[in-house]
Amino acid sequence: MWNTNTIWFDVAIVSFLFLLGHMFLGHFEERSPKWRKLVKYLVTVSIIVSISVFAGRMYAFIALGVAFLPVIYIHAVLLPKKGINGWTGEPKSKYYEFRGWSKNIFDDKNIIEP
Repeated sequence: MWNTNTIWFDVAIVSFLFLLGHMFLGHFEERSPKWRKLVKYLVTVSIIVSISVFAGRMYAFIALGVAFLPVIYIHAVLLPKKGINGWTGEPKSKYYEFRGWSKNIFDDKNIIEP
């Protein structure tokens, strides 16, 4: 009945990791545009599924693991160097300054979109 030897299993794994990322680290992207988050997810799923189809599932999961290295570096090394907690993103004023966002959270005009 259950078969993990399918592309949908790869999509489910990537989706689950994005879910966890948004649950635990979503506050780091609170001022990012929603379209950017969607594009990031779709590009990631497309890359991982493509690698899985053309090179094999093992290589796809290795690529997914390698993609976590910059995230770990940013949250464990770079943010603490700047005086920002890598887990909570506090103090918010320093984190907003680091991202180039306005510290006035109620002013939508100051959201910087790339």
